[in-house]
Amino acid sequence: MADMTTVRQRRVGKGTEGSEEQPSEEKSVKPLGKILSDYTGGKLWNILSITVGGIVAISLGLLTSVYVATLHENDLWFSNIKEVEREISFRTECGLYYSYYKQMIQAASIQQGLHGLVYDNKTESVRTINILERMNVYQEVFLSILYRILPIQQYLEPVYFYIYTLFGLQAVYVIALYVTSWLLSGTWLSGLLAACWYITNRIDTTRVEFTIPLRENWALPFFAVQIAAITYLLRTNLQPARERLTFMAVFIATFLFSLTWQFNQFMMLIQALALFVLDCFDLLPTAKVTWLYIIQISGLLLVCVLQFFNSMILGSILISFNASVLIARTIQKNLKKGPLLNRLGKLILHVLLVLCLTLLINKFVKKILNLESDEHIFKFLKAKFGFGATRDFDANLYLCEEAFGLLPLNTFSRLSDTLLFYIYVFVLLFMTVAAVIVAFRNLSGSNQVQLMEKMGKCTITLKPDAAYNLIHTVLFGCLALSTMRMKYLWTSHMCVFASFGLCSTEVWKLVLKCIHLYTSQRMHVMKYSIPIITLVYISYKFWPGIMDELSELREFYDPDTVELMNWIKKKKKVKKVLQ
Repeated sequence: MADMTTVRQRRVGKGTEGSEEQPSEEKSVKPLGKILSDYTGGKLWNILSITVGGIVAISLGLLTSVYVATLHENDLWFSNIKEVEREISFRTECGLYYSYYKQMIQAASIQQGLHGLVYDNKTESVRTINILERMNVYQEVFLSILYRILPIQQYLEPVYFYIYTLFGLQAVYVIALYVTSWLLSGTWLSGLLAACWYITNRIDTTRVEFTIPLRENWALPFFAVQIAAITYLLRTNLQPARERLTFMAVFIATFLFSLTWQFNQFMMLIQALALFVLDCFDLLPTAKVTWLYIIQISGLLLVCVLQFFNSMILGSILISFNASVLIARTIQKNLKKGPLLNRLGKLILHVLLVLCLTLLINKFVKKILNLESDEHIFKFLKAKFGFGATRDFDANLYLCEEAFGLLPLNTFSRLSDTLLFYIYVFVLLFMTVAAVIVAFRNLSGSNQVQLMEKMGKCTITLKPDAAYNLIHTVLFGCLALSTMRMKYLWTSHMCVFASFGLCSTEVWKLVLKCIHLYTSQRMHVMKYSIPIITLVYISYKFWPGIMDELSELREFYDPDTVELMNWIKKKKKVKKVLQ
């Protein structure tokens, strides 16, 4: 403040004061020069840090893409096997999704290919169905059109264009995780650690190299981009232009995620619940949360239009829940005012109101649309958690699938080998304690002015972006524990959350204050030294294993299935599904 005062005096004295003020002017030149020098130096260092961090992010993303592509090639000798063997390697529903891409490629025209998908009589016996309405295959449609219009047919086979696109999305995935961790911690060292954990825990973070066409391999990169955009959006003092661009990025990522995965509405429902909880405890700005609800609804409705007004989307709980929250807010306008007990009472009433409205709206929409297509999911959940048996075929099919069972305990031992799980639990513990304290303090405040005054005095704070990622990892962790197939949503974010905590100023400040050892120097030492030591440990322990894995060569071998497929091609021109 003293330096700023001196500068102002110099401006006044330049035109009005006499020669006796000259010494004061000369003295003020040094502080001003120092300020400009510090500002310029800080700006250059910031630009250099962003440039280096960006290069590292792109490099790690590309390396991950090459890594999984190499593993796929080494495992199957994909470049050396016949086309029929390549297609057989796409097991279960993966082969079905790829067949639609191949059908579009082989069609006489794009229009004829689309017509074949809209009026499909091959997928189901004695039935004509609309594939674009029934399944999330717009990615195959887009990719096939792109392959047809680009001048690459002479250089790249259709199957390679397909798998390279998915391996390329892994680069987008890793970069998004890197950026999210960087945004949370303020240092790209955190992003580097997150990416390294993602790669070294590959068995539990992705399965793209052996189940390439699965819908989640298309969707999860876009979901990671959406989380990164939301993390940036929740920063305080964001400029209006940047805020609008970030909202647009969130919408595009939400739309692409919804378009590419059949489980989109359930994942976004969990995300909406996270936003609802945080908004109730004043941990997020209400205006931004409202726009995020609207973006979710808009993205899902746009997908509904593209899927020929798929009734299952219109009857989704997500749309009913988001609409209920927005309606309940207009009814309870003074929800965030009053003393603690008063606010708790309003909060309980608000939750009950939202719950009742959600059930009523969802029941009403399903009644109007005569919708029962998603009932098997609720029957599955009811049977899974012991609320009664079911005779529904689809629900029992899910119950028999190992992928929909509980998360195996050996997952945690693998994650602990890289120190990821230990550090994750450590960070989660401290961040949860901080969230509880801040939430209680927010509820105790009588008005917003007093709340801001308390926030300035209190040593424990929780930024909105960190609060969102905390509740996100908790809710998706619960989902992963209950359903093994969904673990990939949790483990990838676990890498982000653990690396953020290890490089976080707030976490280390809280830890050191708890043990009465806090100084600014110690905090910075811990913030940078512990992540570097962790990176060295990971590199030393897992680099040799990665090299051995890349050098291990196998090949695809399934002569019986190959012989069967060749016999079918020679003896019959199948026009209907074999029964």
